Amino acid sequence: MTEKEYRSSIEAILFSAGDSMELSRLAQALELPEESVETQLGILMDEYEKGERGITIIKLNNSYQMVSVKQFAPQVRKAMDLRRNIPLSQAAMEVLAVIAYNQPVTKSFVEQVRGVDCSGVIGSLTTKDLIEEKGRLELPGRPLLYGTTENFLRCFSISSLDELPPIPKDEDRGDRGQQLSIFDDEKKDGEEENSDTVTGTVEEIVAEAVEG
Repeated sequence: MTEKEYRSSIEAILFSAGDSMELSRLAQALELPEESVETQLGILMDEYEKGERGITIIKLNNSYQMVSVKQFAPQVRKAMDLRRNIPLSQAAMEVLAVIAYNQPVTKSFVEQVRGVDCSGVIGSLTTKDLIEEKGRLELPGRPLLYGTTENFLRCFSISSLDELPPIPKDEDRGDRGQQLSIFDDEKKDGEEENSDTVTGTVEEIVAEAVEG
């Protein structure tokens, strides 16, 4: 096949899949090296962007998905009679930020950071497919570990966690920069408890991620 035919094949596969598809599966289907498929995907994504189309292709970690362009969401929602999602509460945004920047983490770690029970919020974020179980920590009781999902990347319009805005440096935050460790069974003698991590800048972090 020609390069144009390969791009058309990729387009057909992603459209038919509906959901995201890993680069390795695309390469296997096209019988091409992953590097070649990635190159063709880049060209295809540029064509969509320059053509001012109503659909585009996004990258989510090492997967790709065909989606509608964000600016046409109101029309799509109206045509499909979709209800607008209820915005996340401040508590949910704080928990999500703590998990996103420190993952994988346990529920107890999140609760240490925020100082309140987070069971309900974590359950809600799991239901919304923004976080998911990532295994268990090899400590007594083997607590569950949580991390963000591919849907988290999609909702925040980023390709990977590397695109999240950086957390302010410690010198810019005074003594608010120390972070609790989930591997510390006990505080060292004389060490003061400090449960602050990213919660002090959650609003800025979340807003910047959404705008980006």
